[in-house]
Amino acid sequence: MSANSADTAARWEVVLVKAGRTKIRYPAELLHDDGTRIAVRALWAGEGVRDFGFVRFEPGDVFTEYYWRDRWYAVKEVRDGRGVLKGWYCDITRPAEVSDGELVVEDLDLDLWRSADGATVLRLDEDEFAASGLGARDPEAATAAVRALDSLELLAREGGFGALLD
Repeated sequence: MSANSADTAARWEVVLVKAGRTKIRYPAELLHDDGTRIAVRALWAGEGVRDFGFVRFEPGDVFTEYYWRDRWYAVKEVRDGRGVLKGWYCDITRPAEVSDGELVVEDLDLDLWRSADGATVLRLDEDEFAASGLGARDPEAATAAVRALDSLELLAREGGFGALLD
């Protein structure tokens, strides 16, 4: 199904859940939904500037976000307000669920960053993941999460996400 389908709403809400609670909710424009992969576009939904040291997310930044119903990650292309590519921020999540114009994903704490030039690839929040207790609570999900992070890191180091996102 494409974003132009009559049964598809043009505006969706992205809902990021962490530890059973809604972490953030924000509006997004549906770009594409083929039944497996979903693409939306949204403005930076955080409050003010968030400086990670390796990238700054700030008002006016545009995120083109890709989610899958059958994969354990989301890939977010980040551009500044002028359209200059900053890089890709990847969340390790359970597969996306869509219902009534809401796209819901559960954040599993692991993240990956790839800079626009590909020179920087960083695995993030592995300490948070270990502290989350997911490995003990749901070992299959923990294994899937680590595999997803490994897979994305390999793609990031071997040339990027072009084939994944095209």
